Amino acid sequence: MTVAQQQRLVQQLPAVPFYCPVPPAAHPAAASLNEATVQWMLRQDLDTDEHQRRRLTLCDFGGLTASTMPYGRLERLTLMARLHAVLFSLDDGLCDESDVTAGLLAQETGRIMRAVEAPHAVPTPGESPRTAVLRAIRRDLAQYASPRQLRRFTEAMRVYTSGLVWEATWRSSSGLPSLDDYVTLWMRAIGMAPSTAMIEIVGGFSLTDEELEDPRVRALTEITWTLVSWDNDLYSRNKEILRAGDDLNLIDVLAQEFGLDGPRAQQEAVVMRDRVMVLFLRLRDQVLKDARIELRAYLDGLGQFVRGHLDWASVCPRYSVPGTPTAEPESWWKRLPAVLDQDPLPVASLSWWWDQLDGQ
Repeated sequence: MTVAQQQRLVQQLPAVPFYCPVPPAAHPAAASLNEATVQWMLRQDLDTDEHQRRRLTLCDFGGLTASTMPYGRLERLTLMARLHAVLFSLDDGLCDESDVTAGLLAQETGRIMRAVEAPHAVPTPGESPRTAVLRAIRRDLAQYASPRQLRRFTEAMRVYTSGLVWEATWRSSSGLPSLDDYVTLWMRAIGMAPSTAMIEIVGGFSLTDEELEDPRVRALTEITWTLVSWDNDLYSRNKEILRAGDDLNLIDVLAQEFGLDGPRAQQEAVVMRDRVMVLFLRLRDQVLKDARIELRAYLDGLGQFVRGHLDWASVCPRYSVPGTPTAEPESWWKRLPAVLDQDPLPVASLSWWWDQLDGQ
């Protein structure tokens, strides 16, 4: 580890406000949904470590699900909250641990994917609790999802698990990835692919393959994954630095890439994030002009996920840092983006998003 990395790893950065002009909303069953999900999770024995079990009970899975999918039907929201619980358990208990190699994680995610692909197959001997739970969730989804939607969910889980293995290679490394590699692996490993695949299932509507494969809609979907992943980096960095010395974060990657100190890298991260938020709003409004009602519901669901994730994070005890004051609700938001620059970001794997705007 370089001297610069060591200095950043002890540097706590001030909280930053978020630009997200999507109206807040929440399903009224948030509290009861969370209580039921926590009790269900504890019965599954996803984690044997008592500290980790307590940490998971602070995640407010009901609040996250209710804020990101307020339009959902309760029985489907229940499955979504359970999915959040098992993915958080997988992330905290396996993916964030530096002693778990990419090879070991590849084995576990391979077993998970087989359970999702063939949920009615006979479980393999010694199947992990997380694999068993994901197998059950996939079976239960068949009550509400069409074969096409189940295929999309399975492929989304494949995107997610491939990102976890890629992430693990860097967690076991002494360095940090390039900016382009980081934004690509993190939009996958954050778990947003299965979450956006669940929007139409939870909402009770169906999109055509042509609609989802429209490059503009694909871009909006990836933008949603990216906004959630970068927002997570901005509000969780201080906690992760204290908990595990974890600098696999947009701020620290920017610091490495451009030789910046922590505050300047944080400022650059906010600028990048706001430019992507502005792009999302412009491109979403463009697509909405001639969208079917089902596609409109999906696009609204993407925006609601970005907003609801931030609403949840603003009050979730999982991310509080001991000894620091809780941010006032009004300080969490800002009315304007950091910049009004509408040019593409200089990140090769993301620049094609801007090509989808009319007149580009």
